[in-house]
Amino acid sequence: MTHFPHLFQPIELGGLEIRNRVIFGPHGTSQGRAPGTMPDLVAYHAARAQGGVGLIITEAHTVHESYEVRNSLLAVSDDDAIPELREMADVAHKHGAAMFGQLFHPGRAAAHRVNGALLPAYAPSEVPDERHHVMPAPMSQAMIRDIIRSYGEGARRMAEAGLDGIEYMISMGYLPAQFVNPRANVRTDEYGGSFENRLRFVRESLSAVRAGVDSTTVVGVRISVDELDHGGLSPDESIAISKALADEGLIDYVNVIGGSGASVGGAVHIVPPMFVKQGYLADDAARLKQAVGVPTMLGGRINQPQTAEQIVASGQADMVCLVRALIADPFFTTKARDGKADDIRACIACNQACIGHRHMGAIVSCIQHPETGRERTFPHIKDKAQERRKVMVVGGGPGGMKAAAVAAERGHAVTLYERDAQLGGQTRLAQMLPDRAEFGGIITNLSREMAQSGVTVMKGAAVDAALVAAKAPDVVIVATGAVPYLPALEGLDEAHAVDAWSVIKGEANVGGRVVIADWRCDWVGMGVAEMLARNGCHVRLYCQGVQPGQNLQAYLRDHWIGVLDGLGVETRPYTRLFGADSDSVYFQHMTNGEAVVAEEVDTLVLAQGHRREATLHDQLAEEWAGELHLIGDALAPRTAEEAVMEGLQLAMAV
Repeated sequence: MTHFPHLFQPIELGGLEIRNRVIFGPHGTSQGRAPGTMPDLVAYHAARAQGGVGLIITEAHTVHESYEVRNSLLAVSDDDAIPELREMADVAHKHGAAMFGQLFHPGRAAAHRVNGALLPAYAPSEVPDERHHVMPAPMSQAMIRDIIRSYGEGARRMAEAGLDGIEYMISMGYLPAQFVNPRANVRTDEYGGSFENRLRFVRESLSAVRAGVDSTTVVGVRISVDELDHGGLSPDESIAISKALADEGLIDYVNVIGGSGASVGGAVHIVPPMFVKQGYLADDAARLKQAVGVPTMLGGRINQPQTAEQIVASGQADMVCLVRALIADPFFTTKARDGKADDIRACIACNQACIGHRHMGAIVSCIQHPETGRERTFPHIKDKAQERRKVMVVGGGPGGMKAAAVAAERGHAVTLYERDAQLGGQTRLAQMLPDRAEFGGIITNLSREMAQSGVTVMKGAAVDAALVAAKAPDVVIVATGAVPYLPALEGLDEAHAVDAWSVIKGEANVGGRVVIADWRCDWVGMGVAEMLARNGCHVRLYCQGVQPGQNLQAYLRDHWIGVLDGLGVETRPYTRLFGADSDSVYFQHMTNGEAVVAEEVDTLVLAQGHRREATLHDQLAEEWAGELHLIGDALAPRTAEEAVMEGLQLAMAV
């Protein structure tokens, strides 16, 4: 019997049969741009094709010289793109998946630089972009016609490379969406004004795409069914656009997403964080599907096969676009098909190493599974070690768990010791914050991986040098984490000062008027602020940075700032903790050095970072002659990402 039967039915798009309803959706990877890196991108897509997806849609390829940033985005504006695209298409086909290419022009939603200089932005009209602070130049009709031509040429190159289909982006507030949006397009010529005129650019571009490929090539559009932006396209507008294109026979499918790159609030929905409900666009997608009469796809926070199956089975969409779910687990599809859904490494929507890396210009990866994006260095399926060794891992946080799971998968005899009764380390704290329970999925996933690979787990088991000597392992990996850092500042003994960990765990007696001194500028200060505000406290969040959440991925941070503002949390950036007394907290402005005083304070919450807990390691380094390693926060306090990465690297080396 087929598990998730609707999800694993074949489907026909424009005459092309796709083996199932699972799509590895389009997204930037930061791969394939520098010379010699195309094999990394090919290996990245090969893993998902081998993992069983029916369709892969490439990341956006720029189509026109007015927006070429080849150090940041792939381009299909000349024939040099054909061999690279052919490599990707060939590897997809080798493993039974189809591949479509995505065509892109950002219009005004552009802020890339070349050698430090900001590129000019072009759009239908001189209407500013809120998020990128760009004032575009209005396009001439000659430029419009040239860009329309370039869409057709880009499609021709993709088809010549062997791609099975072309996807045209009307999504996320980019150029085609700007033309159809009456708030962004205020032209008075034939490309503006009425609905028909505003649709003209899209219609002519799609006609050029159709003319550039043969009749066997699938052509579809991606559209934000709701741009979720004060000036963005509404569901009614997006449905009308999609219906008009389908009625004219210009498209074989519609790929539904949400959000807009043109505004801060809309951009959150490009890669929605864990605050956002799973499958939250399904109802609007169902309305669009009913109107258009061609197959539809749906993306946006789908990370479980049960959710994907329900969407397809209910008729809300015909296919599902998964991105982060397949970044976290490239074998999501085969595991679901084979009835091994519990083995899926579910995405926790932390946004840290996927879109977070992308915004840094680094390769897309996953904090739970750093093998992603590094397929040629760290294969998803591990080779066995040449010699079976006895490995002791001390510490059951994410770094220790990853080291244990991978070392055991490679054939070593691994025992993990955790002092507490539960695994997870600081992850257990993160999941206790409001709307952050999903972060605890990293514990569930790594626990499952340890069980599958045969790790022996000892909970409630403290480790000292005597135990190490008694067990006589070949290798000891110390992953004992960190503890809160409490600064030695004047007056803290007089103030009612507590550390953030004790607040999260419910161990601190917190008064009604709270000041949080947030040195970390990450999830700790913001999470405690939300927790206490929801508990009825008056909360002031003082940040030793330029803004709350400075060190968080932008979509997560921006959404969270909105939540805190709605709860009445007062925020103050650029403040360095200086001291305290019984009812006041003293800060210093980070740039001008002036005093900043918070008065009438009942409780000061310290989110001042962590210090390494490496006592065992330091003792063993002096007294034990065996092979010894230190990873994660015990090496240097950072995040779960670095701990897991170091766990992987070390386990592959032992």
